Amino acid sequence: MPKDSAFPGAPAALRRWRRHRPCFPETAAMEPPPAPGPERLFDSHRLPSDGFLLLALLLYAPVGLCLLVLRLFLGLHVFLVSCALPDSVLRRFVVRTMCAVLGLVARQEDSGLRDHRVRVLISNHVTPFDHNIVNLLTTCSTPLLNSPPSFVCWSRGFMEMDRRVELVESLKKFCASTRLPPTPLLLFPEEEATNGREGLLRFSSWPFSIQDVVQPLTLQVQRPLVSVTVSDASWISELLWSLFVPFTVYQVRWLHPVHRQLGEENEEFALRVQQLVAKELGQIGTRLTPSDKAEHMKRQRHPRVRPQSARSSFPSSPSPSSDVQLTTLAQRVKEVLPHVPLNVIQRDLARTGCVDLTITNLLEGAVAFMPEDVPEGAQSLPSASAPKAFDGCLMMMTSQAL
Repeated sequence: MPKDSAFPGAPAALRRWRRHRPCFPETAAMEPPPAPGPERLFDSHRLPSDGFLLLALLLYAPVGLCLLVLRLFLGLHVFLVSCALPDSVLRRFVVRTMCAVLGLVARQEDSGLRDHRVRVLISNHVTPFDHNIVNLLTTCSTPLLNSPPSFVCWSRGFMEMDRRVELVESLKKFCASTRLPPTPLLLFPEEEATNGREGLLRFSSWPFSIQDVVQPLTLQVQRPLVSVTVSDASWISELLWSLFVPFTVYQVRWLHPVHRQLGEENEEFALRVQQLVAKELGQIGTRLTPSDKAEHMKRQRHPRVRPQSARSSFPSSPSPSSDVQLTTLAQRVKEVLPHVPLNVIQRDLARTGCVDLTITNLLEGAVAFMPEDVPEGAQSLPSASAPKAFDGCLMMMTSQAL
């Protein structure tokens, strides 16, 4: 029997093994993709950079302005209806339908995974209205961080808290209440909104200290023509842009509840839930915090000025003061080297800007010149004027820096 016929299926099996070898989890897990920086997590420009999309936005602008004015009046009715009706399935259906007319479409997937016994819901943060959209799908309450109770806080649908210092203790008491039906908490551990495309901010640990079981959910937002959110925009401008565009689709996907493991700290619990949410979104869980976002926005508002050396490399127009300074330094070099013509000294000083370097070039023969006749009384001048030559370099450099 021939040697290669002992295993007739060996070549085909070898080809299959080579084709599927890069997909082994051992090789894929060894090289994780690099974490995105803050410039990829936050959009700084609302308008598209593509020329075709920008042209489409300009053509749509008259229609969008009409929709904006019409939806402002309809939005007032939505606010009044949501305030008048009690929290129920009927209220959520009516408000959800009216919000669809405003262009805010709420969808959900895997709603059967929703466990009504879980009192803490965890979600990623994309827009200032994420809690309103989730509230259209299920009853929930969200505290507004770093803001005192006010009418604006209540009108935006946030839960009013007394003080930020007592936030965790107040939320624990809220979840421990025995009122029926129980109202779960919807928390955003990122504490700041991202563009929802590249990655997640680091999850804070305090939402995971409230209870030992949480139910995460993922939130994806899609909007045509313009960016979903901008890093330095206010919630009012985000609302106006939401009413201007044709529609904004919020896609909510429910995940299985996650329990705290034995001996697991709050930071470890938060990291595990962050990685789970990032995996479901197809994104990366980063270690960036809201302070990194603030620093990124500060760098965008105040870009760094070019160094002085870069600015001094460009030629500048001579000023009368620099001409006088150049003449003074040339006279000092002339006192040290009286046999060198004055125009040669000035030309080399204009190039080097230093008396010491010019004297060195002239003594070493780096600059060609025809010596002049030196009077007999000038031979004793170099010894008296030599110390002044070393001060000329510092004077010339100081005048250029000014």
